[in-house]
Amino acid sequence: MPNSKILSGEEALALERLSRRQGSGLTAVQLFGHWRLQLLWSKGRANPNPATAALLRGLQASLSITTRGDNPIATADAPSLETGDLKVVNSVQLGALQLRFSGSGNLRGRRPLLEFWFDQLELRLGRQTLWRQAISRQPEPRKRPFFALIARSGSADNNWLLARGRGGGLALWLLDPQRAKASEA
Repeated sequence: MPNSKILSGEEALALERLSRRQGSGLTAVQLFGHWRLQLLWSKGRANPNPATAALLRGLQASLSITTRGDNPIATADAPSLETGDLKVVNSVQLGALQLRFSGSGNLRGRRPLLEFWFDQLELRLGRQTLWRQAISRQPEPRKRPFFALIARSGSADNNWLLARGRGGGLALWLLDPQRAKASEA
């Protein structure tokens, strides 16, 4: 794995080629936490898209992955969780106003894919929910959004996740340990 804090486009694409050949081997436990979007690359590009990434960083685009409810946390002995055992929250925020999609997810395949689906949309002001809407119409399983998980760094000062979305964009997410601790409280 590269030692630089932020991956270059060439490093990201090399990691993706390796992941396609060998799989990333990432498990659910390695995904747990609150991730902040850092960089985006368009499909087939080695140069990041700085304008889009800056806009989404300004909106505090984030992805939070935890276990759902009382489900036990996967361990090295049992790394797989059942379908829908992951809780996935995707959000953007402007000041105290937050738009938040929440739902379930699961891992499948050897790369693997983090497949997810949302069942709720919320508008929040701080901790107060202003509006909540159930999302009852779900896409067919083969049309669900997903992230193809490419690689993850695990060092304390360099904690990132690299994934390609269903739409073809490549994203680098940084783990936000402060936010993860705050959400546990």
